[in-house]
Amino acid sequence: MLNHIQLLVLGGDHRYVNVMKAIAAKEANITAVGYKEATIDHSLIQCKQFVDVSFETADVVLLPVEGMDATGEIHAHDNNDTIFLTQEMINKTPKHCTIFTGTANDALREMVHKADRSLVVLFERDDIAIKNAIPTAEATLQIAMEETSRTIHHSNVLVIGYGRVGKTMARLFHQVGANVTVAARKDEDFARVDEMKFGATHINDLHHTLKNVNIIINTVPAPILQEKELTTIDPQTLIIDVASKPGGTDFKTAEKLGIRAIHALGLPGKVAPTTAGDILASVLTMLLERTR
Repeated sequence: MLNHIQLLVLGGDHRYVNVMKAIAAKEANITAVGYKEATIDHSLIQCKQFVDVSFETADVVLLPVEGMDATGEIHAHDNNDTIFLTQEMINKTPKHCTIFTGTANDALREMVHKADRSLVVLFERDDIAIKNAIPTAEATLQIAMEETSRTIHHSNVLVIGYGRVGKTMARLFHQVGANVTVAARKDEDFARVDEMKFGATHINDLHHTLKNVNIIINTVPAPILQEKELTTIDPQTLIIDVASKPGGTDFKTAEKLGIRAIHALGLPGKVAPTTAGDILASVLTMLLERTR
């Protein structure tokens, strides 16, 4: 049971509704900011306005999957509430307080470090990231089917990056009949790509591959598809960039060139919030139980 825990949830999306209910089932006391009572409807979950929150009693603070932006603003489930996290607020938390977040930028890391609190970045954990890659890949396949006029079967698909998301992405598109090529960097990745019978190219050599693809899926959160690369792409090619902000695509240049480029963020929360919430809840519950 988690009845010793005071959990403060600041913002989030539909995934966090499932997360909160799962943790409340363990008898934790939860304060939710950025949600409406009708959305939650649970006796152990109190919905409050941000101005009414007490940081002094929070054993755990849970930030959204996307964390906060550089100014400290946090996305609220109910957009009528504005949430800004400051250094002073984190300083008010008890010394034992742990800050959980999906992703963390430099600003958040610095704030938590200055306050000498613990920070857990959930999407840096393999147990979450690998499982979360499944709804991400399924949602990407759905986008590809909706945004192209040809079948995925026999389409030439380039997956950029062969990390936790890239592996699942390449396998799923291969399973539905696409001709998959993977752009990677590491020798061990090329060995695995070869074993899976995918095509392969080095990320630094993309220009040799870009001319002959129908769908490009970028999973790398770094500048990859910039003007030099985009000018070699057929305007009929669809780009789906699932990398976290700012993504790996120069979207303004793509638009100028008439290339459809979709920055598909937060896909699990949009298309499979129950599954995505269950993934987060199982790991978060385990971590909270270890704090007893």
